[in-house]
Amino acid sequence: MKFAADERVLCHTMNLLYEAKITKVETRGPKTEDGNDRPEEEQGPYYYVHYKGWKSSWDEWQPEHNVLKFTDENVKTAQDLKKAQAALKKKPEKKDKGTPAPGEKRAGDDATPATASRSQKRSRVDVELEKEEDYMKKPEVRIHVPDTLKALLVDDWENITKNQQLVTLPRSPTVTEIINQYREQATKKRAGSAEADIFEEVLGGIKLYFDRCLGSILLYRFERQQYVDIKKNSGDQEMSDVYGAEHLLRLFVSLPELMAHTNMDAQSVQVLKDYIEDFLKFLAKDQSNFFLQTYENATPNYQSLAKVV
Repeated sequence: MKFAADERVLCHTMNLLYEAKITKVETRGPKTEDGNDRPEEEQGPYYYVHYKGWKSSWDEWQPEHNVLKFTDENVKTAQDLKKAQAALKKKPEKKDKGTPAPGEKRAGDDATPATASRSQKRSRVDVELEKEEDYMKKPEVRIHVPDTLKALLVDDWENITKNQQLVTLPRSPTVTEIINQYREQATKKRAGSAEADIFEEVLGGIKLYFDRCLGSILLYRFERQQYVDIKKNSGDQEMSDVYGAEHLLRLFVSLPELMAHTNMDAQSVQVLKDYIEDFLKFLAKDQSNFFLQTYENATPNYQSLAKVV
């Protein structure tokens, strides 16, 4: 294992890193305690961490890929990450709320809370850092999110983390269906355009990113048992054919950090940024048809299971 008990570390959640102390370590094998198969991506070293300045109720297991050494080199990039998140820290017209940075790590592990008002208090004690040495050299990416969608992000966070509710799955329309709807309306605007190939590449990339990122960075802690259940019963079905706009929006607000980890040049970043912002306008324009109005209440049995996942 790369890390040991009592070691001071940084734990990665979305595009932020939080200072923490490892209290326990374990290695997760191919079988769960009840004898079921454990997905390969959920195997390996795990670390139980306590976040500096946070209540112990937020202590959680973190997979090794989310844990970093606490070094001066990482600390240097903290301010840049903070700026990347700043635009989503406040709910429009409500001074006491902040927009959560949605999503934590993979399903089956506990998650660092994507907080609103709590995150503002904790920002004084959390170390917000970047993994990569070259982050400072990357083109800065700022994606404009319509205010109505920012408000939905806050409501989404509150429904799940505060009210212990869930997005009803499978969703309709699904992520795949939403992408297809956007393709249809956007293609009409771009009829005969030489950008057709680039447009298709962008849409394919969004779907690919969603399927790869959902379990690792787009879920709140309380949703993980639901994800585990869905994966168990869905066979080879892609999660973009199960989840919908709520989780797609979480992907879009995390894209600046994901893009910063690529080798894209400034021109390519700008092209992608323009497409994403156009997609967000499309979602905002018809949000009543894309986003849930009411979340489902989790059963007592689910709530019990969710506490140990």
